[in-house]
Amino acid sequence: MSASRDDEFGFAPDYDAPIPYMQRTRDYYTAIGYTTAYRWAHYTEAPFQPLKKPLSQSRVTIVTTAAPYDPTKGDQGPGAAYNGGAKFYQVYDGDTAKQHDLRISHIGYDRKHTTATDNGTWFPLPQLLKASAAGRIGEVAPRFFGAPTNRSHRVTLDTDAPEILARAVADKVDVAVLVPNCPVCHQTTALVARHLEANGIPTVIMGCAKDIIEHAAVPRFLFSDFPLGNSAGKPHDVASQAQTLELALKLLESASGPQTTMQSPLRWSEDASWKLDYNNVAQLSPEELARRRAEFDKQKEIARGNRAA
Repeated sequence: MSASRDDEFGFAPDYDAPIPYMQRTRDYYTAIGYTTAYRWAHYTEAPFQPLKKPLSQSRVTIVTTAAPYDPTKGDQGPGAAYNGGAKFYQVYDGDTAKQHDLRISHIGYDRKHTTATDNGTWFPLPQLLKASAAGRIGEVAPRFFGAPTNRSHRVTLDTDAPEILARAVADKVDVAVLVPNCPVCHQTTALVARHLEANGIPTVIMGCAKDIIEHAAVPRFLFSDFPLGNSAGKPHDVASQAQTLELALKLLESASGPQTTMQSPLRWSEDASWKLDYNNVAQLSPEELARRRAEFDKQKEIARGNRAA
């Protein structure tokens, strides 16, 4: 259809749609020389637990894929390159009564359109504490939980998800809010959410990779059409972070069954051309692809050493 007809009907550009992260990722890794396509978790049904009590009486926790800052592990600051040395491989937890410096240098967020200067965009604890103080939720659970971003479905399903469930049960958690950042993070939180829900804990995922989450079939998903790394709202925009959490809470209350997706009305920017960039091989030169392959292999070796240690 011609551009003039698009203008006449008020159509948006075709690229102004949720980014197809699974296909982009397959094409990207093929282009840098990895020919075995990754198998994304795929289910056609999801478990579902209705709220057992009103949110105003519920104890709510967060499951995050962000990592605690460790000054011994290289550059993890705003704009840092991918840092495999900062990855973690076991579930961790943190005291929600304390402030935490969690970062995302260890995962593949959108580094072109996000500088990672505000952890409120990937760790909504401040907003959850405000919701508790306002009586919107009963209380914040004593601990939040860190889920390792693991490409192994088996490790996530057999080790990490059961460990998070055990800690949540020990804390008498009523509801879990899960916040992924990278493509594989979205799969990880989808598998964890399914496990929690199958074992009695209602969940909602706040995320930016719609195709990955829906492919895995989760109970509830709040989709923000933002660059990866901004699942909890826009950086340095407290109002958007508050609105994003409130939408997730409303979804917890309103979903009548599994595989319920709500899309946030917030837009990242008027110009949606940012969606053309992330791991898009059509935008990358052969030289850039070769550089990325070399860097990826280097980071894999670093991560492999850390895992062995």
